Amino acid sequence: MRANEIVAPRNSDERKAPAQIASWNRLVGFLLIGAGVVVLGFLAQHTSSAGNGTGGQLASHRQAIPIYLGAILMDWALFYYCWSSVHHYGGSLWTLSGGRWLSWKDVLLDMGIMVPFLVIWEGTAYGVSKLMDGTAAPGSAKTVDSLLPQSLIEILIWIATSITAGVCEEMAFRGFLQRQLHALSGNIAVAVLGQGLVFGLFHSYQGWRNVVVISVLGMLYGALVAWRRNLRVNIVAHAFTDVWEGWLKFVVWRVA
Repeated sequence: MRANEIVAPRNSDERKAPAQIASWNRLVGFLLIGAGVVVLGFLAQHTSSAGNGTGGQLASHRQAIPIYLGAILMDWALFYYCWSSVHHYGGSLWTLSGGRWLSWKDVLLDMGIMVPFLVIWEGTAYGVSKLMDGTAAPGSAKTVDSLLPQSLIEILIWIATSITAGVCEEMAFRGFLQRQLHALSGNIAVAVLGQGLVFGLFHSYQGWRNVVVISVLGMLYGALVAWRRNLRVNIVAHAFTDVWEGWLKFVVWRVA
């Protein structure tokens, strides 16, 4: 151990807030971006299509591919914002991700962790959704079911969208936001809860009921990275669950 790596006793050092990974102005900017996304989500839910006054953009499957591509663009833009924030502060991509796989043993260990995590994730999603049943008035939020992929090209773009979400959203919310909130508050529980809530609000276009479900799932992802201290399992699990929820589970059900 080098001299500059010597740390204070655990009972004092672990209570200190971790170092921030970007300037506080960048954290404020991230939250302002979130506020803008919430406004756009509200408009997506309440703006009707011209001519029929009922559906809004979320009721038309014709909007599926443009929305997929828009989501990819927004996710990469958010990732770039977080990466550039960390880079200007002297960090790197690994600052956000917590490191990469160094051996096949690491890969197998993470995959072994991912399997039970996916079971917990699915159970949590189902349970929270059931608790939310009946809490929203009919027609209070436009459904996003009409945007799920149907054709081959839509399926391929959906998979690309899911992989993008796995990488970019984990880097942004768990890699950047959770770390910054932890540094600000000095409390990992506050950081996990806070980033989960913001994560849910970024999905406001899906309606407040889904915001609640996604917030809880975001907290679950946050708890995982707080334990593992890297995003490797998170990224793979996030991408897989998006593919599963949007397309793959329907294929499995049809075959079964």
